[in-house]
Amino acid sequence: MSGRKISPKCQKKNQTEQKDPKRTDSQRTPTQAKSSTRTPGAKAQSAKCDRGARGKSPVRSVMVPNPPAVSGKGAHRKSLEPKRPPGAAESPRGKSPPPHIRRGCSRDDDLSRGLQKTVDQLKIRRDAKSKAAKIKNDVVAKIRTHLEKSRNFKEITLLPTGSYFENLKISNPDEFDVMFTTCVKRVDVKPFGSDGAYYSVTFKRHPQKHVLDDFLSEDDVLCASLMMTEFRREVKTAIKNIQIEGNLKMEPKKPKSPAVTLTLNVDKKEISIDIVLGIEVGGRWPLCAEDGMKIEKWLSKKVKQDLKFKPYYLVPKHEGSANKEEDGVLAKDVWRISFSHVEKFIMKNHGKEKTCCEEKGPKCCRKPCLKLLKHLLGELKAKHETELSKFCSYHTKTTLLHACTVRTEDSDWKLSDLHDCFQLLLQDFVAHLKQRELPNFFIPKHNLLGSVSAESCRKLADYIEKERNNGFPIFSK
Repeated sequence: MSGRKISPKCQKKNQTEQKDPKRTDSQRTPTQAKSSTRTPGAKAQSAKCDRGARGKSPVRSVMVPNPPAVSGKGAHRKSLEPKRPPGAAESPRGKSPPPHIRRGCSRDDDLSRGLQKTVDQLKIRRDAKSKAAKIKNDVVAKIRTHLEKSRNFKEITLLPTGSYFENLKISNPDEFDVMFTTCVKRVDVKPFGSDGAYYSVTFKRHPQKHVLDDFLSEDDVLCASLMMTEFRREVKTAIKNIQIEGNLKMEPKKPKSPAVTLTLNVDKKEISIDIVLGIEVGGRWPLCAEDGMKIEKWLSKKVKQDLKFKPYYLVPKHEGSANKEEDGVLAKDVWRISFSHVEKFIMKNHGKEKTCCEEKGPKCCRKPCLKLLKHLLGELKAKHETELSKFCSYHTKTTLLHACTVRTEDSDWKLSDLHDCFQLLLQDFVAHLKQRELPNFFIPKHNLLGSVSAESCRKLADYIEKERNNGFPIFSK
């Protein structure tokens, strides 16, 4: 043994560590926890203490939130500096912290619990979901059977789309979207307008008579208005022969809507089924879609390439005056492009890692965040119906898709960070509103807020900011 002297302070410290070397920081006193977390300078100070030398100046320790338990003489830890996940893009604002960094504020904790409670309340009961889906399937199957016997829609195909099939439906299973499509070949698809969202469809010369020939103009343009009128008539005929409880009926035609809306009452609640007419177009996507769907850093280049080999769809919808004419084609006869089937795939396979949100895989909060944003918009629209009538849930969905291409890692969307992730998504949405600019996810030139007034965008942004600053009281109603 050496004749070195050990100071009483160090003797007391060593005795404490030897008595319970595996004691965690949560079990230690603040002084003990602090002494176990030292900078390299503090480690040197400890070495001097063991040699009998007294420290001449205090060394500031670095406190680490929830550090791992350590044991043994002279244990030390390095400061855990939060790092951005590998490959994750910076937030659009540039100054916002990554969502996995917790603020440690009790108000944030209360908001987190409140948001999680709201998400739980938005879940649809399994029995209600099953009953509504059964009724919807019965109605759709009978309409399909009727259409397959008709003159013009005998080659119809069913394409399930919408929030119900993406597991994004909230509160009640009261709305369903179904697309009936027919495939068209050897057609010229030309842009109508400058934003890349609307197209005219012209049939090339075809040797055999096509089932859609009744809807062609003299220039062989497929007229959306004629086809939609006949489709609506066939659906109306079909539901007359459907025997089902709930008083099934067809709603009046909505201006510029590509859907035939059916309603019926189930358990004193109204269920609506939007039956959308669509045409399937194979081949290369339009040029305006070349710069869209920026999912390379999120879902990979291969996934993007595979999705671009899928067909796209056109639905009978126009913007502006129905009698606006361009190159001999009226606006009422043009079609709007749809990638709803691609959106469905992305939302069902939203994780960068393939195990994200699987039964035994890690859970993310992408869908919970979208459900909260949809719910917030729905509640605000109900409260300010006239002012916010132009907004729809598709605006919130597009905002999430853009956010996922910026915050690409699954760790950016940890379920435990629901509060912070939702706050960032709100910042994104409010920024789009203030700029009155929300690019279509697939066609960047198409501004989804172009038909919404600047005043409406400003008011919605103000309403959202007010809710956020006050802890979302609208969710408590």
